[in-house]
Amino acid sequence: MKLSRRLVPDITTLQAFECAARHGSFTQAAAELNLTQSAVSRQIKDLEGQIGVLLFERVRQRVILSDAGQKFLPEVRRLLTQSEELMVRAMASARSESTLSIASLPTFGSRWLTPRLPDFLKRHPGTVINIASRSQPFDFEEQNFDLAIHYGQPVWAHATCSYLCSEIIVPVANPALCEQHPMKEPGELEDKPLLHLATRPKMWAQWFEHNGGEMKSAYRGNRFDQFSMVIEAAAAGLGFALLPRYLIEQELASGHLRVVFDRPMQTENSYYLVVPEGKLENPISQAFRGWITAQVG
Repeated sequence: MKLSRRLVPDITTLQAFECAARHGSFTQAAAELNLTQSAVSRQIKDLEGQIGVLLFERVRQRVILSDAGQKFLPEVRRLLTQSEELMVRAMASARSESTLSIASLPTFGSRWLTPRLPDFLKRHPGTVINIASRSQPFDFEEQNFDLAIHYGQPVWAHATCSYLCSEIIVPVANPALCEQHPMKEPGELEDKPLLHLATRPKMWAQWFEHNGGEMKSAYRGNRFDQFSMVIEAAAAGLGFALLPRYLIEQELASGHLRVVFDRPMQTENSYYLVVPEGKLENPISQAFRGWITAQVG
């Protein structure tokens, strides 16, 4: 696709706009960018002329964004961030044989994937890996990843989902809490402190139902928005938690967490490898998919 050079924005002009919008001042923007106030003013004027709208309004000694400027600012920040990320990736991979950009679920990436990566890199020397946390599906056309690790259903626009593994959760707690509240049956958790993952509020209710009963207290307790936080809360003795076994291998082995009832439950969703259209034949991506599949096997 041939781009119209007249419509391609100048990065330095966009930087001046973003900086002036953040400070509400051309003078402070000039100081941050090591320019003169007149240079910043001229860049803003050129940008306004290019797009045909006023981006700032003058109010007393300040400049504030116009309605058009407020709509324009988020897109400018996104473009500047992408430009910076592009340069960082290019610099990081300048002397590497290949690069692989992976979008991973946060706790999966930190607790399961990262400790295993030395084995992959040993098998593929010269590879540079970029990993970023993503909790929800995104548009691969807007975010340049070679693949993603997804929990849910095998549905992702303009991409192919391949089954990786199921998820098995177990009830766990700090050993001291287990000794403080000895139990023989799941129903005894009725009045105990429960920990919840905010994005999956029904897990305890589903686990109780899976084990033959309903609990009115299944939704009671502290909530956290990441599994990593739930793990730390459970290890600190804040309550009983339902956690995937694969995320707490170290805590179970070290004794920082203990399985309260050996009654595992498979959750309704699974983990998938997601590859965008056009990147299915990427050699290093194919190698990683084969490697990670063997790791969970």
